[in-house]
This record gives sequence, C-alpha cells and structure tokens, in this order.
Amino acid sequence: MGSVKRMLLSSAAGMFAVAGAQAADLPVKASPVEYVKVCNLYGAGFWYVPGTDTCIKIGAYVKAQISEGAGGGPVLIGATANGVGTDQGSQQTRSSTSPLTTNLRGMISTDMRSQTEYGTLRSYFDLGYQTQINDSAAGGIGGAAANTVFTTRAFLQFAGFTAGRMRSFFDMYFQGVYALNGQRFEGDTSATGIFGLAYTYQFGAGLSASLSLEDGGWGNGGRGRYTVNLNNPLAPLNFNAVGSAPFSLDPAQYGAGLTPDNKGQTVLDPVFNLRLDQAWGFVGISGALHDASGGYYGGTEATGHPADVFGWAVSPAFTLTNVFGLQGDTLGAQAVYSRGASGYAAQFAGANVIFGAGSRLTVGWQADGVYGTTSTGAQSGIDLTNVWSVNGAYEHVWDPKWRTSLYGGVVGVDFGSAGKNLICNGSGFANAPLGFTNLAGGVPGAGAGGGGSGFSSINGNCNPNWSITEVGSRTMWNPVPELDVGLDVTWYHMNTAFGGAVGVLPSLTQTSKPAGPYTMSNLDTFAATFRIQRNFLY
Repeated sequence: MGSVKRMLLSSAAGMFAVAGAQAADLPVKASPVEYVKVCNLYGAGFWYVPGTDTCIKIGAYVKAQISEGAGGGPVLIGATANGVGTDQGSQQTRSSTSPLTTNLRGMISTDMRSQTEYGTLRSYFDLGYQTQINDSAAGGIGGAAANTVFTTRAFLQFAGFTAGRMRSFFDMYFQGVYALNGQRFEGDTSATGIFGLAYTYQFGAGLSASLSLEDGGWGNGGRGRYTVNLNNPLAPLNFNAVGSAPFSLDPAQYGAGLTPDNKGQTVLDPVFNLRLDQAWGFVGISGALHDASGGYYGGTEATGHPADVFGWAVSPAFTLTNVFGLQGDTLGAQAVYSRGASGYAAQFAGANVIFGAGSRLTVGWQADGVYGTTSTGAQSGIDLTNVWSVNGAYEHVWDPKWRTSLYGGVVGVDFGSAGKNLICNGSGFANAPLGFTNLAGGVPGAGAGGGGSGFSSINGNCNPNWSITEVGSRTMWNPVPELDVGLDVTWYHMNTAFGGAVGVLPSLTQTSKPAGPYTMSNLDTFAATFRIQRNFLY
C-alpha cells in the first residue's frame, strides 16, 4: 500500500507542476481599453480626454471669398484703416489697384474645460491661415498675395476672470453677424480680438457686470491712439508721411497712417459693462476711458507738452430674438458716442479718400484729438474730437435654408470749434496747418508751409468734419447643415464738410490722376462680396 500511495502522490504533484508551467505560459490579461466618452456638460462636440476629467471641443471653418470694390478686408476701397487706400471707389484708372480681390481662410479652434471647486476652468485658442490676393500692379502681373498666420482668441477663464486675447467687454452688438462686407463703422473687436484682463460678476437671473483693462494702443485689435500734433513737420493729420509732400495720394507716401504724436502708452483702458441676457435677447450699456495724451509740441523735451487728458466712450446696445412673432428673426443695434476715444466708435484711422468721376474728390480724417500752435502763437491743449456711430440690422428667416439681412450704419467725425479753428487757422508747422501749403488760397507752391507738392491752394470753406453712411443687404443659403453660401451688396456715401472747396493737386503718381484743381464733394462707392464657407463646431 505504501508504494501505491507514493505513486499516486507523485503523479498528482507532476500534474500540478505541468498545469503550473502551462499557466505561466499564458499571456497576461490586458487592462480594459479606456474609450473616448462624450462630455455633456458644455454642449455639443465636447468629449473627455482619456485619463482626465477635462472636456475638449475641436472646431474649424474654411471659407473662399471674392469681392468687388471692397478691398481685401473686405472694406470699401477709399475708406480704410490706418490711412491705407488708393484711387478707387466710383472712378477707376488703368494703373490703379484692382478692385477685384480674393480671400481664402481656414481656422481651427480648441476649447478645453474642466470643473473645479471655484467653477469652470476654461482655455480657448484658435489659429488661422489666410491667403489674400489684391492685385496692386498695373497690367495684372505681380499682384500681392498676403499669406498670413494669425490668432483672434487665446484666453483663460477661471472664477469670473478672463485674461488674454478676447472680445472687448465694451462690445456687445456685432454687425458682422449680419454682413459679409467689412464693417468699419463700429469699433467692434470680434474679428481680431484684443488683449485684456477682466472680471465678470453674475448677479443672477441673467444680469451681469464686467470690469476690464484692455489694450488702448496700436497692438493688433487695440483701440489705437490717434492724437495728432499739428506742429509735426512730417505729416499733420497724415496728408502724407513725408514732409516734402503734405498732401499726396500716392499710397507709398501716405500709407503709413496718421503719424500720431502721443504720449507713450502707460496704462490699459478701463472698460465697464452692465448687461441683461434673457431668452428674448439682451440689453446692455458699456463705457470706457482712453488715454489721449500727446507728445512734445516741437518733438523735444525742451518744447514742452500739452497737459495729459483722458477721452471716453459710452454705448447702449440690444438684440431681440424672434421679433414680430417670427421664429428665428432677429433685430439688433448699437450706438457709440466718444470724445477723445475714436477707436471705440469706428475703426478708421488717418486719411479716407475717394475719387469721383471728373475732378472730384472727398477726403476725411479721424483722430482722438489735435494740438499745436494757435494763430496767436500760443501752444494749445489737446482739443478732443467727437466721433459717434450708429449701427443696426434686421434678419428675416424665410425657411430653414434661406435668410436675408438688411443693415445700415453711420459714423460722424466732429473736430469741434476749437479743433476746427486750430486746424484751419493755427500757425501749425511753418504756417501749414493740416499739411495744406496755403489754406487761404494764393499762388500755387508759394504757401508758407513750403514745397507746393500738396494742395498748393484751396479756395472755399475749411471744415475737417465728415461722415460716412452705409446701407447693405446679405442673403445666405444653407443647402446642407454647416455650409453657408452668401452674397452681400453694400452702398457707401461719404459726406465732407469741405464740400464746395477747390484744391489744387499735383500729379498723383499712383492714381494716374492729372494735376490741377479738384472740387471737394460728397461721393458714393459700392461693394459686393460672394462667400462660401463650411463651419464645424466653430
């Protein structure tokens, strides 16, 4: 029996040993795969990043666009930002910049959010690429293609704070929602963004208040600082960027901008808004302060400088949804009044020029304020400019695939009696206020300002005030979700208070316009834009 027992025990031990060896050869069981999960906390398109509690949404859009008479912006030709414009609008010449432009753009965005004990932590960033072609060479050869990589948003939000590149808290209504052609008749920063630091307090029931510190300088999207020294020998109010040609419409000469003479930027603009958001839309009011202080009268410390001064701007705005009982229809408007803070009311800067048929011309300038030497030789303070704008739009939804908007706006620039007197009667740079060689008339080329290469004489009223009115309509077709196909047509009318004055211009090298007398008059121009665009969670 003993031998049998030992044999059975040995056999059992061998079987367990073999089974153990076989088990050791089997593959180790893998950890379960962690699949991407939908995040329902923040709306459509969000999903959890595997292994984290952060939700992310990736969006994008691609557009192809062609414009006639609207520049690459697309903004009406002639009335452009930073004084860059040429002989276009109502009257073309063979050597002028082409009125036909194309714009191709693609954008991608990331929106990341997670919950913390202080509320939602959010970071948002977008990146775009644009190819914009505007033929600037006669004969259509060698047109300029601007290839640009850019961002319009890059901000963080946490516990009520917003920091980075964002939309200004001054801006509440954006007319670009209803139009394809560029809207220079408001200062809204939606298209480019602006640097800022802000805090928003939620009272509840849709009522909120925000306080923000924002870029008030020349940074991309900044409000700009346009205080102009009329003693500046280079370019009072930017008739041109070189002293030898006070008023030249050659873009190579006047395209540099206003030639402002500001005190260096030392503070950000304080901005405040109060708004109520409801299912029917929103209503709100915003305000801002803007440093409009100037530089030195004569360009050096020894000449002294005007006293520091702050401008301001205020704006009410609203948008109503499902108006007149029509589902999907919207009505919105915004008004802005600024004094010494023109960048909040409109995005113009520097000279805006439109030629008409024959020897007709309209021109206007935008500035926060002007200063210089009065007709008695005294040094003036800064005379702040009043700039106001009103914009509004109504959009009707015909059916799920078609919608049409009707929009309009007006911007007005008023230099005030003191500013007007300084411009027209101040001694300025060698008695050449505003760059005219002789505003009172006289022998061509003999103005005290010297050179005779600008307006060698002007006869008639001197009044730098001006305005622009626009009316436009856009129709959009959505054949399938996420795809927009649209056409926008806009009429612009530029009104100059110089109307009736006659100025003598030299030969204009870029525009092929002849030298001689030009009559200041109100002029019109038109723009049309066609766009096709796909939007995906953007």
